[in-house]
Amino acid sequence: MRWTAEQVLALAPDAASRKAGSKLGAAGPWSEAGSSDEGAVWGLCKGSGSKPYQTVIDVADAGGPAYKCSCPSRKFPCKHALGLLLLWAGGDTVVPRAQAPDWAEQWLSGRRQRAGARRTTTGAASGAAPGDPEAARRRAERRAERITAGATELEQRLTDLLRGGLAGAEQAGYGLWDEAAARMVDAQAPGLAARVRELGAVPGSGAGWPVRLLEECALLHLLDQGWLRRDRLPDGLAATVRARVGLAGSPEGPPVRDRWLVLAQYDTADARLTTRRIWLYGTGSGRTALLLSYGAAGRAPELSLPVGLAFDAEVSAYPGAGQLRGALGEWFSAPEPTERRPPGVSPAEATARYGDALRDDPWLDSVPVVLSRVIPTPDGDAWQLADADGDLALPLTPAARSRPRLWRLVALSGGAPVTVFGEVGHRGFTPLTAWPEGEGRAVGVC
Repeated sequence: MRWTAEQVLALAPDAASRKAGSKLGAAGPWSEAGSSDEGAVWGLCKGSGSKPYQTVIDVADAGGPAYKCSCPSRKFPCKHALGLLLLWAGGDTVVPRAQAPDWAEQWLSGRRQRAGARRTTTGAASGAAPGDPEAARRRAERRAERITAGATELEQRLTDLLRGGLAGAEQAGYGLWDEAAARMVDAQAPGLAARVRELGAVPGSGAGWPVRLLEECALLHLLDQGWLRRDRLPDGLAATVRARVGLAGSPEGPPVRDRWLVLAQYDTADARLTTRRIWLYGTGSGRTALLLSYGAAGRAPELSLPVGLAFDAEVSAYPGAGQLRGALGEWFSAPEPTERRPPGVSPAEATARYGDALRDDPWLDSVPVVLSRVIPTPDGDAWQLADADGDLALPLTPAARSRPRLWRLVALSGGAPVTVFGEVGHRGFTPLTAWPEGEGRAVGVC
């Protein structure tokens, strides 16, 4: 099944690639374009040189699409791959079924052989003997001691801040928090460091910042105390505390095999890292899972799953009460388009779900929910999602209101109810994907 243009453009590593790829989505610069029943797409794209660029894509790869292009770009996918996929999305008349040329078949067969070798190696490694458990225990103890020292120091810093008054935070600027965050990095507690670093932006966030700073300091104090008293906590909450301070756990428990629907994909970036969040819904199990993928600054993460695709795979959960993060295991099919959508709840049920989740994870900013039969409605200078069958409405977060794609949601609705997937938290609701009333494919609005 061919993808939609929107699903293709969701693979773009940045806005510039999306724009450049769109320009190459016409037949003009392409020659010898073709596709196979096995999910391969290839073509020659005329460039500035005398030789055209050779572009080949394995769309049916179990693990996401793979790309090969003879252009010098370091972006994956490059603009030529995006343009070819857009051309392929246009149908058989533009990219007909054909026999792959030698240069494309050579890459495709070589890649399949390497994939088979990796599966064999992985299977052998899974039966290998583990490392020295005593050495691992000593390393874990040393790191726990460093984190404890860092949390104790952070408690003293918070005490000094409150004793001197919150006004001192505004006068000190970012320097106060950057230095404290660096100390948490030294203590090998990246989760604490990230929360400390975020405090530096609160004094400049507008009216009411002292209240917000006090709230964030209270949550940071709660996390500190959770770590220092972790031996007294229930196992699930203790695992959540470990994850929140930055101790990377491993997926545990039996993997869940299901047909997973891609609900949303979006990136957040800072000076050091690009983080991609992909929300999945198990159509058989009813479970929601969050996949995280990372890329160095300026580079897109490797894993990419456009909205509206579904695939058969195993997903293993990470430890922690209320934690939804998962890890992809073995794939059993390639991603393909689907009009399947998850069941939804009302705005009242969505807010109750967030409240229940806070019992397991007090540091949770939001939870994923699907709202059914809601209508985007203006509320003064803001927007909200009103329940078409009730009186309650969920306000959109400030970030969601400022996004240009909000208008895509409004246009999709046209005043009629829609189904919307997004994240609901104490600041409101952030829409990520929407479906029209009745039948229709998912539309990304993030």
